[in-house]
Amino acid sequence: MPGPESEFTPEEREILQRHFTNVDEPVFALVNLPEVVKGALFARYSRSPKSLRRLFLDEFYKDDDSQQQTANSKETDATLGVGRAEELYERVLVEYGEDSVAQLAGAHIAFEHVSNVLTKVIEWGRLMAYLEQSTRYIPYNNEQADGRWRYHVPAEIVDRALRASFIATMDLCFETYAAWFPRVEERLREQFPRAESDSKAAYRQSIRAKACDILRGLLPAATTANVGVFGTAQAFEALLLRLQEHPLAEAREAGAQALVELRKVIPVFMRRIDREDRGVAWSRYMHDTAANTHAEVARIALPRHAEAPSYVRLTEYDPDGETKVVASAIYPHTDVSDEEALTLARRLLPDERARLLRTHIGERTNRRHKPGRAFERTSYRFDVVVDYGAFRDLQRHRLMTLDWQPLSPYLGYDVPEEAIAWGIEDDWRRVMSACAALYGEMRDAGLEHACQYAVPMAYRIRFYMDMNARQAMHLIELRTSQQGHKSYRWVGQEMLREIRETAGHHAIADAMIFAELEASGGLERLAAEQAKERRLAALG
Repeated sequence: MPGPESEFTPEEREILQRHFTNVDEPVFALVNLPEVVKGALFARYSRSPKSLRRLFLDEFYKDDDSQQQTANSKETDATLGVGRAEELYERVLVEYGEDSVAQLAGAHIAFEHVSNVLTKVIEWGRLMAYLEQSTRYIPYNNEQADGRWRYHVPAEIVDRALRASFIATMDLCFETYAAWFPRVEERLREQFPRAESDSKAAYRQSIRAKACDILRGLLPAATTANVGVFGTAQAFEALLLRLQEHPLAEAREAGAQALVELRKVIPVFMRRIDREDRGVAWSRYMHDTAANTHAEVARIALPRHAEAPSYVRLTEYDPDGETKVVASAIYPHTDVSDEEALTLARRLLPDERARLLRTHIGERTNRRHKPGRAFERTSYRFDVVVDYGAFRDLQRHRLMTLDWQPLSPYLGYDVPEEAIAWGIEDDWRRVMSACAALYGEMRDAGLEHACQYAVPMAYRIRFYMDMNARQAMHLIELRTSQQGHKSYRWVGQEMLREIRETAGHHAIADAMIFAELEASGGLERLAAEQAKERRLAALG
């Protein structure tokens, strides 16, 4: 079979060098091409005997593309082959299937100044990547240039008196946070003086992170943040379908704005969103089923709201789970059926099963060494009540199944031990009471969804997390690390205890050797900041 050297002419090689990372090797990347071209090119690739580079030259590249502008022009790269790609997309919809083609193009998009309520809506999708501004590293102790604090005022509040009450209460949250921030930092410097071996920068950052951790419960869910999102065209379509019929006006507006911007970079993949018979109908289906289910549930006599302490409860597990994990570890190394592998695992003595499982896990030298897919054979479902700030961190584990109840003041709130020790408690409770009263005003005004904006992050929320043992290992080892926030560290530690004691899966629990069960009593971020400085120094 002829290789690239004999396949391409010198003129073709010059063209290919602008759009492929190499011309001669069997593995290469695509560069300087619009997303729609990459997607359509790969879609065509799946049904063509040609190489990808030959396919590009024959079906996507046109001489007049290069004649219009110079070969090195970025404008040429930005539009090259778009018309051809969109023609192909229209032509092959029936042959290839719209959804499969939409998995081959992607985009980066930023949502700025969105509330913490909306960030959770945006981050619902599993198959996207998100980076969100953190309340741990971004202090909210300064007003913006326009003299306002960083929070969202929901459009649903049309009554002038209620709007004034909302703004006054949100200002109280931020003013209390800002007033205490330097005092908390000073207390922390007194409690944890800088050692000579600690760099000033690492120490300063760890003090700031600890102060942010202590005070973040004062911030309301209306607090704004920036979110960067990367995903395929298919994932973005799913996101926009959820946003365009969402009960919150902020979500609908963000979806409409995102659609405008995505049509600038992946336009052909965004055509179904606002078509009445396609995207609009799908969005309406999701909205109607949620609304109808809510109404049907409201007809059922349920217990009244009652304050609940923070807890982690294992509500579902398989008592035979460890044996099934052993069977799954056996399966790829034999030629027997799945049922026979399970029978074999059950016949093994407990010590033999434990030895096989230890062999499957291997010598883990860091938490990124994960056991194989056998650990996906058993799962755990946890019912969790914890403060909203911790929920925001745990919700990022999107590959597991997770859903939550609306944020409200009904479950009560947490007060950090530092707030009690340092005289913040009265101000803390004043903020919580004011926000609970505002929540009631908004709910009485019929703002059933928008009232969540009024609730500070110290209030508790109930949610469930359903995960297999492999996901549990990732979550527990990551979230119990010493540098983590104590509220979600506790959740991870409780999950591990439930797996060991309630489920009785001792071998699986023992495999989570990087779970840290000791209480953190110092500057949690200091070691991480020092490690970061060492890595930067090594880079010169």
